[in-house]
Amino acid sequence: MKIVTIIGARPQIIKASALSRAIKEHFTQSIKEIIVHTGQHYDENMSEVFFKELNIPSPNYNLGVKSASHGVQTAKMIVGIEEILLQEKPNAIVLYGDTNSTLAGAIAAAKIHVPIVHIEAGLRSFDKNMPEEINRIMCDNVSTLLFSPTLAGYNNLIREGFSQNISSQPDFNHPNIYHCGDIMLDNTLFFKQIAQQNESFQHKYGKDFILCTIHRNANTDNKNKLSSIFRSLLRINHKIILPLHPRTKKMMPIMLDKYLFSEVMQSENIEIIEPVSYLAMTYLENNCSLVITDSGGVQKEAYYMSKPCIILRPETEWVEIVQTGNAIIADTDEDKIVASANKFLNSKSLNPFIALFGNGRAAEFMCQTMLNCLG
Repeated sequence: MKIVTIIGARPQIIKASALSRAIKEHFTQSIKEIIVHTGQHYDENMSEVFFKELNIPSPNYNLGVKSASHGVQTAKMIVGIEEILLQEKPNAIVLYGDTNSTLAGAIAAAKIHVPIVHIEAGLRSFDKNMPEEINRIMCDNVSTLLFSPTLAGYNNLIREGFSQNISSQPDFNHPNIYHCGDIMLDNTLFFKQIAQQNESFQHKYGKDFILCTIHRNANTDNKNKLSSIFRSLLRINHKIILPLHPRTKKMMPIMLDKYLFSEVMQSENIEIIEPVSYLAMTYLENNCSLVITDSGGVQKEAYYMSKPCIILRPETEWVEIVQTGNAIIADTDEDKIVASANKFLNSKSLNPFIALFGNGRAAEFMCQTMLNCLG
């Protein structure tokens, strides 16, 4: 069978590596993968380096869409993806997560009746102010195979009217839903040891630090929220490594008053670095003491590494990690961020990190299911 995989944002490139690896190792005779890069993230640090480092096949197509408003960016992607689907005539299109690339792929494929495989289906923040929430809901509702990484996501689909019955010949009117584990756990288990053995990472980053990431526009584009986050970081008496997302770098001098901006840039505790590769990020997550983030993917990866996490959002799609007590939703509440950091840093023991996200073989299950249902 032939599948077209759509990627555009950095996390999707990483997730796609697990599926490409499973195809290479177990399904080379039965699945042909065509990779389409929309160009949603396009600078070297945010995109191309990941293909090289993770040994992902180079994209067969690159739409080169780049940054734009939601409407312009999504429209350009729809046009480009539709042309590729009509030319390649695949058995299915594979979409990841909840970006504009995901939405564009779903619209393009659904209109010309190409079966959609949605990886990370069923996740909900229950906040439609988030563009990601709209994207994931719309994609789920036109998909034929929906793979949920968590039981909570699977149950969300059932509550929304999806049937638990598995058909041997599903379509988007009668889709199949699966609770199959998280494809990112596949990657974490595979790349963790490689990253840990990298001597340059050991020398450059060391150990015992807080890892912080900030990138969501709800935080970066709001003066009060971004200021509150950075004030809290200044109050935490511990080394903090902050790989700076391009959006955050752009907005800091705009949203922070000049005194706060100067204090952050001159802080001895806050080490601001350029965006890092996936392997470097894996090393940072594995060797930090605490993660502070507004990234959904980093929340999960912190849990995989048995690290406590402070979530810089008012909600999370990964409710399970909060329920264990090893993650706290602080949003941008300065005092709560500081108190949560002190709690985790001073804690002598954390709650057990139980297996919530599968066995690390989700990609194999997905490939076999696609073959069984759509091949």
